[in-house]
Amino acid sequence: MKTTRNRMAAALAATLALTAMPAAALEPLSQERYINDRLIAARIADRIRRECPSIDARMIYAWSQARALKKYARGKGYSDAQIEAFLDSRPDKDRIYGVAEDYMARNGVTKGDAESYCRLGRDEIAGKTVTGSLLSAK
Repeated sequence: MKTTRNRMAAALAATLALTAMPAAALEPLSQERYINDRLIAARIADRIRRECPSIDARMIYAWSQARALKKYARGKGYSDAQIEAFLDSRPDKDRIYGVAEDYMARNGVTKGDAESYCRLGRDEIAGKTVTGSLLSAK
């Protein structure tokens, strides 16, 4: 009886040892795709609303989406300090802005041409993209 208990205890301990994996390290926020994609979309929407006189931002909705994105990051295990450091990081801002500018250029936006921003904005709204959801045609 004692031997059976010892074997069961040993088997249980072995099973627990094999299944007890250390918590996975979080990838850097700069590599978290969902978060970065939404920040890029927000940057594109911001550029469109600033350059196109016939499109506005849905500011309350954008603000609520920003809060939801922060909640998402916390839910993934990122601390407030990590989130703030990422959002304040000049290299990360520059990277996000660069991706946004590249996207706009690939989609026909020309600096100084308000209508090219308006056209992209209308396309984003019509396509019901993340960017489009942050915009409203006047």
